[in-house]
Amino acid sequence: MERLAGRVALVTGAASGIGKATAQRLAAEGATVMITDVNDEGGKTVASTLGESGQRTAYLHLDVVSEQQWQQAVAGTVEQFGGLDILVNNAGVHGESDPIEEVTLASWDRSIAILQTGVFLGMKHAAPALLRSGHASVINISSIFGAVGGFGSSSAYHAAKGAVRVLTKTAALHWAKQGIRVNSVHPGFIDTPLLRPEGPHSRPGSAAVHQAILDNTPMGRLGNPEDVAAGIAYLASDDAAFVTGSELYIDGGYTAR
Repeated sequence: MERLAGRVALVTGAASGIGKATAQRLAAEGATVMITDVNDEGGKTVASTLGESGQRTAYLHLDVVSEQQWQQAVAGTVEQFGGLDILVNNAGVHGESDPIEEVTLASWDRSIAILQTGVFLGMKHAAPALLRSGHASVINISSIFGAVGGFGSSSAYHAAKGAVRVLTKTAALHWAKQGIRVNSVHPGFIDTPLLRPEGPHSRPGSAAVHQAILDNTPMGRLGNPEDVAAGIAYLASDDAAFVTGSELYIDGGYTAR
């Protein structure tokens, strides 16, 4: 079903994980997708693979903390594809796991810049193009940790994701009568290399942390990037035409406890 035929989407952090799955799902539903990331090799591979499958797509380098690069990415998307209808602010970074008294200011500032300021810059500079769309949708990727305290660590990550949650609502109210819907998606624990105890990013104690995650998720498993992408595609489509300022939790029941 091509619910997004004729729409143009820009997805940040689309070289891997949730962003990659989102680009694939939006393209499969008919959207033209501008893939952006700081991982040029990965992003170009995603774009090339989709192109070989017949989807209309391209890649642009975008560091979401750079206002200039945001301006260039939006302008490049509009120039190449004729407009912008869907913005998915997905780019992120896993924050430090230290207790708050041990978090450095540099680490804090980096997390806030990528996870929070990057979303602000995306909405700010995409706004003129989105306002011309007539059926625009912004999907900001927050987290379950934008609404709950989690394990009492990763303070900058929680602070930034909580800010994204409320910024989404503010923007939704601002644009409610102007044709732009804005919603947040709150993934739980998703199966990526960062969460695999045997993966390349594993740390001492990873197996115990992994088991704790499973124990605290009512469905008893990790989610898949495709689970999140499906929710994003819904919010991007006209099936969600009366949905704005909402929070979609895709977390296996974690926040229901």
